[in-house]
Amino acid sequence: MDDEGARGVRGTGADRVPRPPAGVPLPPAVPPKVPGTGAPSSGQPWGPRSGEPEAPRVPAIPPPAGPPAAHLTGPTPPPPTEQPPASLDVWLRTPRPRAAPGVWRFGFTPRPPEQGEEVSDRSLVVGAVITLLSALLLWSLWRNGYLPYRLVPLKLFTPGEWWNPGTSGGPRTIEGSDALTVYEAFLFGLLVYGSGRIGNFSELFRRHVVDRGQPFLALAAAVAAGLTQLLVWKEALPVVRPVLVLVAAVAGGEIYQSQTVVNIIYGLIAAAVLWPFARLGRWRELVAARRGTATPPPADDPAPATETSADRWPELRAAGWTDAAETLTAEVRTGRMNDVDVARLRHAWAEATRSPDRLAALAEAVLRTGGAAALHPSGRRDLPRRTARHDVLTGQVRIGRCAEDPHNPHARRSTGLALDPTLLGTSLLAVGPPGSGKSDRLVRPVVEALGLRALAGQAAVLAVGGAGAPLGPDEAFDVVVRVGNPASAHDLDLYGGTSDPDEAAAVLAEGLVGDVGSLDSRRAATVLAQLLGPYRAAHGHFPSVPELRELLDGAPAALAGLRATLEAAGHHAMLRELEARARQAGAPGDPAPVLADRVALLDRPAFAGFFATGPDARPFELRSLGQYPLRVRVDLPERGHAEASRLLTRLLLAQFTAITAARTDTTLFAGLVLDDATHAVTAETVRGIRRLRSVNAGAVLTLRTVDDVPEPLHTPLLGAVGCTAAFSGITTWDGKRFAEAWGKEWVETREVAQHTVFADQPFTRALHALRKLVTGKAVTTDAVTVRQVEKERWSASELAYAVPAGHAVIRLTTVDGEYAPPLLVELGGR
Repeated sequence: MDDEGARGVRGTGADRVPRPPAGVPLPPAVPPKVPGTGAPSSGQPWGPRSGEPEAPRVPAIPPPAGPPAAHLTGPTPPPPTEQPPASLDVWLRTPRPRAAPGVWRFGFTPRPPEQGEEVSDRSLVVGAVITLLSALLLWSLWRNGYLPYRLVPLKLFTPGEWWNPGTSGGPRTIEGSDALTVYEAFLFGLLVYGSGRIGNFSELFRRHVVDRGQPFLALAAAVAAGLTQLLVWKEALPVVRPVLVLVAAVAGGEIYQSQTVVNIIYGLIAAAVLWPFARLGRWRELVAARRGTATPPPADDPAPATETSADRWPELRAAGWTDAAETLTAEVRTGRMNDVDVARLRHAWAEATRSPDRLAALAEAVLRTGGAAALHPSGRRDLPRRTARHDVLTGQVRIGRCAEDPHNPHARRSTGLALDPTLLGTSLLAVGPPGSGKSDRLVRPVVEALGLRALAGQAAVLAVGGAGAPLGPDEAFDVVVRVGNPASAHDLDLYGGTSDPDEAAAVLAEGLVGDVGSLDSRRAATVLAQLLGPYRAAHGHFPSVPELRELLDGAPAALAGLRATLEAAGHHAMLRELEARARQAGAPGDPAPVLADRVALLDRPAFAGFFATGPDARPFELRSLGQYPLRVRVDLPERGHAEASRLLTRLLLAQFTAITAARTDTTLFAGLVLDDATHAVTAETVRGIRRLRSVNAGAVLTLRTVDDVPEPLHTPLLGAVGCTAAFSGITTWDGKRFAEAWGKEWVETREVAQHTVFADQPFTRALHALRKLVTGKAVTTDAVTVRQVEKERWSASELAYAVPAGHAVIRLTTVDGEYAPPLLVELGGR
């Protein structure tokens, strides 16, 4: 990133708060200045919130690359290229129904309910053949008069003079013969319908004809139609005579004196017989496709545009700002906006509605600059590159697809899996060996998603990783701190930007010795407070790394100079603190030597010029994340200074949990992403992670193995985070911890026991002997036992050996307490 001409001490330059570049329209906290007056010097919407005594020192965000942005009255900025012009309105109208935790909601359609066990093809064909033969036998028995009382139902509803005496007597008159014809046709229809349902002919037709597609489907339907027509006109099927009888009964027998009418009736019968086969064979679609006149498929627009659709900005119209709504609608239709612009303006409108005096400012900015209103302080409207699918409206990022696996519930199989702030707010722990995809397929998409929400003014993100970690390019961040790199434009504040010595000492002690189990971090914090307080009272700032090391080592010159300065200034309370430190120095169990050794890791030539604290120093302060939508990346020198990198990671984690828990305004989601949290988790940070969900913040931690955390913290850590992910390749020891954390469930088990059948009768024994001779197996019977048992959702062995490469088992929990069971996810799967 551009260092804005800064030389010497790394920091923020002249500005104390991030401000937009010159000419970029301001967010709607204050009305924009009229042309020619310039930007306001105070009251910036991205500046300090009311009631804060001092603005934190954060770096000025450089303007985007390329030509400077136009003035308020100048031309509208060029349209972004990430979103195709014709698809943004469709993207806005795509439904996003509420769904279970982790479901990719963009265009989500629930999966149909699980069906029973599918019948095998052999059983299906045998059942259809048996049903067909049974129906033919029954019809033959009917036609030949072998069924007794077959005419009784008909005689009950017709005059008695139509029939001969007796229950088996046939028709006496022509009317009786006609009634019997219609009656037989009705019974034949019932027989055909019942046989079709019993024999499951529809499933047979779908599986062996429809699934083969065209033209086989049309050809099979045509053959069936021809055979049916032949049987109809040969009067093997009772169709023609019943129709003629019914027409004569309704219109009179004289209608058949006209040959034209007869031909029409015959034509209608033939068409009626062909019509169901034409529907089954889809002849119309086939003919249209052959002629090239098939109706084109509808556009991928699941919801047509209406006056209340999202692309029409109904919330602005309902509030009376019709002109602003029309402007944004035109921006959407012409492709001059992207998804980040939509999310940013919606969020700005929601914030403005809470302060009605800001609505006019927002509407005016929209009328002047369209989709470029209420820009992020950096002036950027999108990330330079996306590697995952994002839905900025819901804040979701899709990380994969739930696999078709028996472990996954039926409703979740093949559905997309996504993360959003409601899940990240419970924090996420991912464990997997190197190369399992933690950084590329989980960390990078999460950082991108939080970066997009930061551009929309809804989040702040701190991404921490080793130099070269795939966290995103420099252009995707507002602040990039490269610890140990002389080319870094920004520095890091070891004290988190606080002015309270006790608070600074507590956090710094956690970062320095929080991983030392034999040392109480509270005693270490007391030692640091006894030095930090007097030093700040004497010099107005906290000591630098070399000075802090000298004080912890008890250098006589450093302590004498500090004591003399305090005496000259009359700081008697701080003198007592310093004297107490001098008395405790060298006592058994004194934490100062351990603290000095840990500080020495940062007092190396590679870090010369870093961690400056003087009046000229302007390092980046982590406290800014709780107040501004910043995108920050910290690169640690893992290769040459592994211990120092772990110390800084631990310190950043401790600072993040302390700062986010202390903030009063929690409208911004604050996210911390640690690409490698090895030896960074302590007992205090575990308690801090547990508090994050109540202050709209969350952390993403990745580990190569759970053993990278002290053993006493295994259970507390897994209990503190709401989302856990076990990647392929973990050991059975790690799998056991996840299996215990995920618990058990009740499942139905079937046990089958085979018992040999011993026959008593000679004939039966002969049949069994013949069967054994043919098959080579004794005759057995199966005894099935079904019972409910409690079983682990995923066992340690399954997690270690049954998770394919490129997959992970992920359990999710929302801040509201909703949860999803552990799901096998194909990472990156579409």
